[in-house]
Amino acid sequence: MQIELDGRVFDVFITRKNNKNMYLRVKPDGIHISCHYFVTKGMILTFIVQNKDSILKSSEFLDKKEKKKEEFYYLGKRYNVVLLNTISKIEFVDDTVYVKNKTYLNTFLKKECERVFSERLDVCYNLFEEAIPYPKLTIGKMTRKWGYNSKNKKTIKLNSELIKYSIDEIDYVIIHELCHFIEFNHSRAFWSYVKKYKPDYKNNTKVLKEE
Repeated sequence: MQIELDGRVFDVFITRKNNKNMYLRVKPDGIHISCHYFVTKGMILTFIVQNKDSILKSSEFLDKKEKKKEEFYYLGKRYNVVLLNTISKIEFVDDTVYVKNKTYLNTFLKKECERVFSERLDVCYNLFEEAIPYPKLTIGKMTRKWGYNSKNKKTIKLNSELIKYSIDEIDYVIIHELCHFIEFNHSRAFWSYVKKYKPDYKNNTKVLKEE
């Protein structure tokens, strides 16, 4: 089933369960509806139209997110990528990056994650007045989190996608995870520690949520 909203055509996927209510979620492939077995097609279409503004906003957000995945960002700046077989190393010139191939580009980002994140961990750790352990740093892709703290193992993990963001956002995520060694929750006390070492952290959370 499909539906058109303000000129945009969406595929509609319906999952029927023993639900009391109808639920809607926008994904890259379309609108997903979860509803009771007896809900009619007309009721579903009406429900979608009633939530049109929210659907279009969510779809725009997903489009931006997918577009950013296809573009090359490094430390908060977008670069045009030019592939040149004649060069053996990566070169940045203004808003353009010249590289031999995309494999080399990915290798560069992986090495930069290790270098930049390690350097920023040192900087951020040395801000703390509280007695916290110096954590082991691990790096990898995460779908729902920018960082993760394993208090028992004294380890923090950073999302490799953070290399696309500015040092300011990277520092925020590191400070956030270090604060979990003091307060292993998201209580008011926890956020007071985050604010202590990153007074403008709300700007960082806004950037990371928007992207």
